[in-house]
Amino acid sequence: MGERLPILEQRRIEAEVIKPIYEEMVAQLGKVQAQDILDAAIRKAAIAQGQSFAAEAEGGTNLETFADIQKHWTASGALEIEPVDRTPQTLDFNVTRCRYSEMYKAMGLGEIGHLLSCNRDGTFCEGYDPRIKLERTQTLMGGASHCDFRYTFEE
Repeated sequence: MGERLPILEQRRIEAEVIKPIYEEMVAQLGKVQAQDILDAAIRKAAIAQGQSFAAEAEGGTNLETFADIQKHWTASGALEIEPVDRTPQTLDFNVTRCRYSEMYKAMGLGEIGHLLSCNRDGTFCEGYDPRIKLERTQTLMGGASHCDFRYTFEE
């Protein structure tokens, strides 16, 4: 596949389109229903994106090919990552700076940033390879000091 747009830039463009739609949904339906709709739509998009990346994985998908595609999310300094542990069955790291979170807050979308980005992370795995599971207990978007990404590969 050709050059991909850095995911950070893709998310900025998406957020510019989503913002007025979200604001109108809140006005007509209320915040809870607007967020529920946005959450469902973005989860479906994340699964589809995972399937798209999986289709490009030469030799099939696994935790190694998954780790290889992380570069698309970190491009342009979008994430500062601190490695924690790496085995054939685990990929553990902390994100200590997240420009996605910073961008959404600067755009006035901090209250839905978790829907626009964070919730995609585990859902993306469903489309990429359902054997990859994410456990995360905290996020920068939610006010924590770091995001704790703990991926496991279940045979």
